[in-house]
Amino acid sequence: MAYSYFCPCPRGLETALSEELNEIAAQGGTLKVHNAVPGGVHCSGSLQDAMRLNLHSRIASRVLLRIAHGSYVNENDIYDLALGAGWEDWFDLDHTIRVDVNAIKSPLKSLEFATLKIKDGLCDRFRDRTGKRPSVNTRTPDMRVWGFLDARTITLYLDTSGEGLFKRGWRMETGDAPLRENLAAGLLRTAGWKPGTPLLDPMCGSGTLLVEAAQMLAGIPPGLNRGFAFEKFKSFRRTDWEAVRAAVKTSPLPAKPTIFGSDISGDMLVMARNNLERAGITFDIPLKQIDAQEVKPPTGIPGLLIANPPYGERIGVRGDRSQEPDELAIAFFSAFGSTLKSRFAGWTVCLFTADLTLPRMLRLKESKKTPFFNGAIECRLFRFEMVAGSNRREAPAQK
Repeated sequence: MAYSYFCPCPRGLETALSEELNEIAAQGGTLKVHNAVPGGVHCSGSLQDAMRLNLHSRIASRVLLRIAHGSYVNENDIYDLALGAGWEDWFDLDHTIRVDVNAIKSPLKSLEFATLKIKDGLCDRFRDRTGKRPSVNTRTPDMRVWGFLDARTITLYLDTSGEGLFKRGWRMETGDAPLRENLAAGLLRTAGWKPGTPLLDPMCGSGTLLVEAAQMLAGIPPGLNRGFAFEKFKSFRRTDWEAVRAAVKTSPLPAKPTIFGSDISGDMLVMARNNLERAGITFDIPLKQIDAQEVKPPTGIPGLLIANPPYGERIGVRGDRSQEPDELAIAFFSAFGSTLKSRFAGWTVCLFTADLTLPRMLRLKESKKTPFFNGAIECRLFRFEMVAGSNRREAPAQK
């Protein structure tokens, strides 16, 4: 039987997610990828396809199973849709639940009230059949229900993932403002990186970009070491899940390093090393403690330099505390830009930041800028092709 699914993702990664889902579909099964919309991609397939998506997708935030869809005028219509949905086909009374609602252009004044109506409809359906209502657990629910409202319609989804898919099961330590893993994977894909191409993150922090790249190189699925909500579904068959996992084909380990990281902080490098080990990376990822302003190409073959640069106070953690954050940023990125121009000819440089003045501080002209959202923060992935002497910005005139 084919079911309808929606895979949400960080805004800006819809095209990358659609490409990834088509690659998963090409591996076999009955998965069909439909249209990308702002915030995610629609697809359809079997329950085994949902298992594959959860196991293999690096970019999706969740895999949502559509349970009901209808039009609404007010909250009572929402209650009726939830009451009429066959929740009991998927889980039992003793499973705890949580309900969340997202909306675009909904005329309703209170999403909290809409959320309550979905919960009441679901619980009343169980009470009508069993005399009891399932319990709510907002922290660690067995089943997560999502409602999505637009101006006229509502769709109810059951979350097959459980915790967000960016939680891979390996991260125990983080620095300040770490990238979510699925955003990091999407940045690597958008940057055009392919396993085997040299990769350097000179501001690697706790190693998120390095881990994602290393798992891609080794063929380790992102969901290999975590559990999923679909394992608690009434229709779940352990043999199906074991078959999906058994079909995983890992890649041969590289004979010599192609992924490299560095950071000014030794503590961050310890975190990165620990995260790489927990993520199952058994091959060498050289890590070096060095200021990004002093970094050199780790290989004679040009590749991709990618980073989520620090900003403000983070730049000054090991720097001159007498300067203001803006002064620190200008000095840091000016020196970093000089390093890129003098040492990284032939490389592609991709920098992910919320600071839209970054190219000006680097004194480089970007070849492309791709908009993304890191949560609610609008960001850009700036791309620079480091052809010697060809992409410099004119330095501002001295006063």
